Amino acid sequence: MKGEINTDLEFAYGSGQLDPVKAANPGLVYDANETDYINFLCGEGYSNKKLQLITGDTNSSCSADTNGTVWALNYPSFAVSTKYKVSVTRNFTRTVTNVGTLASTYKANVTVPAGISVEVKPSVLSFKSLGQKKTFSVIVMVPALDTGIISGSLVWSDGVYQVRSPIVAYLY
Repeated sequence: MKGEINTDLEFAYGSGQLDPVKAANPGLVYDANETDYINFLCGEGYSNKKLQLITGDTNSSCSADTNGTVWALNYPSFAVSTKYKVSVTRNFTRTVTNVGTLASTYKANVTVPAGISVEVKPSVLSFKSLGQKKTFSVIVMVPALDTGIISGSLVWSDGVYQVRSPIVAYLY
C-alpha cells in the first residue's frame, strides 16, 4: 500500500477480499468476550441505559471496575491518537490463542515508517499445544505528528501462518 495513492493508509484495507480457507484456519486468534466489550463500552462513556440496550441484559452497568479503555480491548489492531505536534507513547497488552499448529513458534515482524518506533515484548511466542494462550506487549512511540495519519503493521509468522495487525497513529 502506498501513502501517495491510498491516503487512508491502513484504513484503506476495509473488508477487502476474504480467503475463506485462511479465515477458517488463522493460526492465532485474539479472544475477546462479552465482559471485554462491556468494559470497552463503559470506557467510551456509554450510559447504563445504552449499555443495557446493547447487551439485552437489564443488569449490565458501568462502574469504576468496568471502566475500560480503548487500548485495553484485546483486539488485533493498535491505534494511537495524538494532537498536532504532540508526541505520545502507548503500551498495548494483547493475548493470542494458538489455533494453528500443535507446537509452533511465531516471530514478530514490525513494519512502520521512519519516525514511529514500535517494540514488541516478547518478540517470539512459542506454543506447545493448541488452545495455549500467550500475552505480549506492543509499545508504540509516536513522534510529534504534523501529518494526519501514519501507519504500519505487526505480523506474527511461524512460517506457515501470518497473522497481521495494523498499527496506526493519527491526529484528532
